[in-house]
Amino acid sequence: MKTDVGAGVQELHSKAKGQGEQLAHAKTLGWLARAGLVARGVVYGIIGVLALELALGVGGKATNQEGALQTIAHQSFGGLLLALLAIGLGGYALWRLIRAIVGHGAEQRDSGFERLSSLDSGIAYGILCITAIQILTSSASGGSGSPKETTGGVLAWSGGTVLVGAAGVILIGVAVYQAYKGLARKFLDDANTGEMSEGVEKGYTALGVFGHVARAVIFALIGYGLLKAALDYNPKEAIGLEGALRNLAEASYGPLLLGAVAAGLAGFALYSIVDARYRKV
Repeated sequence: MKTDVGAGVQELHSKAKGQGEQLAHAKTLGWLARAGLVARGVVYGIIGVLALELALGVGGKATNQEGALQTIAHQSFGGLLLALLAIGLGGYALWRLIRAIVGHGAEQRDSGFERLSSLDSGIAYGILCITAIQILTSSASGGSGSPKETTGGVLAWSGGTVLVGAAGVILIGVAVYQAYKGLARKFLDDANTGEMSEGVEKGYTALGVFGHVARAVIFALIGYGLLKAALDYNPKEAIGLEGALRNLAEASYGPLLLGAVAAGLAGFALYSIVDARYRKV
C-alpha cells in the first residue's frame, strides 16, 4: 500500500513538473511577459512624469501605482488603455509566479533569491492587475487603505511591531539590492545584449542604472518609514510610494531631489519598455 501511494505521489509530481516545464517554455507566456514589461513601463512612466511636473512646479502630483491607473482611466480611450494594461500586468504576474515555482524560463535559470523575488513581484503585480480591473469596472472604492491605516492595524496585533519592522528591513534590503543591481549593471545579465547595437546597449545601460537607483531610493524611503513606525509605535511614520515622493518634495533641496528621482522613474519606465524587446524570458 505504501509503495502504491509513493508511486502515485511521484507520478503526480512528475506530471506537475512536466506541465511546469511546458508553461515555462510556452511562447504565449513569453509574449505575456513582454506585454507586462511594457505595462510596467507605462505605470512607472506616468508616476515619473507627474512627479517631475510637481518638482518643476507646473502641476503634477505625487502618486502611486493605483493613482497612475486612475490617471489613465480618466484619459480619452482610458477604458481601452486600462484593459490592455490589465492584460499586460496579469501576464507579467503570471510569468513571475511561474518563474518562482519552476525556477527558470525558456532562456534563463533562476537562483533561489531570484525565485523569491519573482514570487514577490508576481503577487504585487497580480494585485495591481486586480486593481486595474476594479477601476475598469468602477468597483474600486478607494483601495485597501493608506499605509498609515494598514500599519496602524498591524501595530495593534500581538507582535505587530516586529512584523512592521521586518517589512521595513526587507524593503531596505530590496533597496540595497536594487542599487547594487543598477550600479553593478547586473540587470544586463537578464537581457540579450548580443542582439543590441552598440548605441542601443549604451542607452539601455544608462536607463537601467539610472532607473534602478531611483527605485532604490523609493524603496529605502518606504522601508525607513515602516521601520521608524515600528520603533516609535507610530503609524503616521508609515508611507507608501506616494508619501515617499511627497517627502522628497518637502525636504531641503526637495524639488531638485524629487526631480532627480522622478527622472529616474521615467528612465526606468523607458528601460522597461526597451526591456520588453530584449529581456530573456
